[in-house]
Amino acid sequence: MNGWLKNYSEKIMQTNSYLHRIIDIVLYLVVFFLIQYFVILGVGAVSTWNSGLPMSEFISNAYHGAIDLSGKLMVVVSALSSIITLAVFVYSKWAPVSRVWLASHPWTALAWVVWLALGTILPSEWIIDQLQVSIPSSTAKMFEDIMGEPAGYLAIGILAPIAEELVFRGAILRTLLKMFDRKLHWLPIVISALVFGAVHGNVPQFVHASLMGLLLGWMFYRTDSIAPGVVFHWINNTVAYLMFNLMPQMADGKLIDLFHGDSQSMWMGLGFSLCILIPSLLQLYVRLKRTCE
Repeated sequence: MNGWLKNYSEKIMQTNSYLHRIIDIVLYLVVFFLIQYFVILGVGAVSTWNSGLPMSEFISNAYHGAIDLSGKLMVVVSALSSIITLAVFVYSKWAPVSRVWLASHPWTALAWVVWLALGTILPSEWIIDQLQVSIPSSTAKMFEDIMGEPAGYLAIGILAPIAEELVFRGAILRTLLKMFDRKLHWLPIVISALVFGAVHGNVPQFVHASLMGLLLGWMFYRTDSIAPGVVFHWINNTVAYLMFNLMPQMADGKLIDLFHGDSQSMWMGLGFSLCILIPSLLQLYVRLKRTCE
């Protein structure tokens, strides 16, 4: 009888633990979105007041979800949202920050992370092309406004990767990994990748972010550090920023347009990318595995 009560009690405690962790994950996502929402409202209100326009007009626009901000202000929104997110998640200890992994492992591992990120760019773009679905015009315009600004790189290329890795790997995936047996580590990685893709709110970005999320989650699982993910994310966003500013005609183009319509060159480019991606994965499989031993 006592054994039965003990087992029942343990099951209740385990169930409560799962529920608490699910609530924690929901809390992380809600806070992540609320920070962005209130920063947009705050920046929009200040901009309206500074322009001498009636606040009633701003309130009406906010109510209908039609706050129109310039590129410079969108950079402010993005940067400020990332900074506040970092402050909240670090201060609340939702995503513990440590230099242990960086201090105890050679930087050559991060060099392979850079190569891995570069090797995923063309294959990911090719996969998105096969979907034949475009990013919504409003989302595309927002990114164009941000990346068209010189300071946009600070927001998109540096602050966003750190903030998003802290939230989606440092907090959400870390919590998910505690909910599953170590042998099922792939399940929380997949779940976190899908969540990461879903928050982007459209099909092309969902596919790209989910695929990248699998690699980011895998690296976090092996290192218990967001450092490799931040480097990967930084390279990915940096390439996007450079492509937009150096080749603006590619903003709405397909991968084959990068090769001037030459399909043979495109396939050679994809093959070359795989020649970078596969060895990088193998190298990281060995190098990151050692961090768990």
